[in-house]
Amino acid sequence: MHKWFYLLLLQPFPLLLCFFLLYEGKGYAQAVPLPNAHAHNDYRHPRPLYDALAQGFTSIEADVLLIEGELYVGHDMPVGQHHLPTLRATYLEPLFEIAQANQGQIYPGYDHPVYLMIDIKTDAENTYKVLKAQLTEFQEILCVEKEGSLTKGAIRIFLSGNRPVQTVYHENERLVGVDGRPADLDKGYDANFMPVISENYFKVLHWDGSGLIPPEERKKLEKLAENVHGQNKKLRLWGAPDNENTWKTLLDAGVDLINTDHLKGLHNFLEYYRAK
Repeated sequence: MHKWFYLLLLQPFPLLLCFFLLYEGKGYAQAVPLPNAHAHNDYRHPRPLYDALAQGFTSIEADVLLIEGELYVGHDMPVGQHHLPTLRATYLEPLFEIAQANQGQIYPGYDHPVYLMIDIKTDAENTYKVLKAQLTEFQEILCVEKEGSLTKGAIRIFLSGNRPVQTVYHENERLVGVDGRPADLDKGYDANFMPVISENYFKVLHWDGSGLIPPEERKKLEKLAENVHGQNKKLRLWGAPDNENTWKTLLDAGVDLINTDHLKGLHNFLEYYRAK
C-alpha cells in the first residue's frame, strides 16, 4: 500500500472526509448533468448518491423513515434492530461537502440546483419536524423561499409521499417545496412552493410501453404536460415501464423528469437523445 495512504490515516477526521469525498467525486466531476434524469429509490444502488451523480442525474429520490427521533433512509419500517443509514450521512452531509468544494454547485459549471426528493414514509408532521431541524444546519446550500422569493442554492428539496402540505404552505420561510399531484393544479399553488407535479403512470396512461402509444393516450399526456408547464412546474410520472421506448415517448410528450432504476441505461439514452 502507498506510503501516502498511511500518512493520510494520521490526519484529522475532517481532512479524511474531504479526501474521500474528492475520491468519490472523481466520476461526477466530469459528468455532464442531465436535467431530465431522476434516480428512483436512489438509496438502493451500491453507492447511494454517488452512483447517480457519476451518471449526471439532477434529481435524486430518497425514502425517509422517522425512527426514535432520527431520520433513516429506507422504504419499509424495520422490525427490531436495524442497520439503515441516516439521511444526514447518506445525503445531507455529502451534498454539503460537495457544494462547498464546488463554489456552491453540485456539478461544476452547472448553474441550476440538483433536486433531492424526500419521500416521507412515516407520519407527515412528526417526520417533517425532525427533517426541518436537520435542514437548518445545511441551509447554506439550499434553495430557500422567503416572502415569495426563492434564493438560489445548490440543492432544491421537495417532499413527496406523506406530505405536510398545509404546514409547509403556511411557513414564512421554506427550506423545502412540496411534490404536487395533478389535482393540485387547480389550487393556486405557485412553482416556488410546488415545483414538481407527480403521478402514478398508470393513473394517467394504460399503454404498457411497447410499440407506439395510442394517439388518444398521447394527447392526454401532452395535455397534462401543457397544464403543468403553464404553471412553470415540472412533470414526473412514477411506476412507468422502465425502458427506452417509454423514456422517448414521455420526453417527446413533455414529461420533464424520467423516473428510472437503471442509471447507466438512462444516462446513455439521454446523451443520445440530446445529441440528435
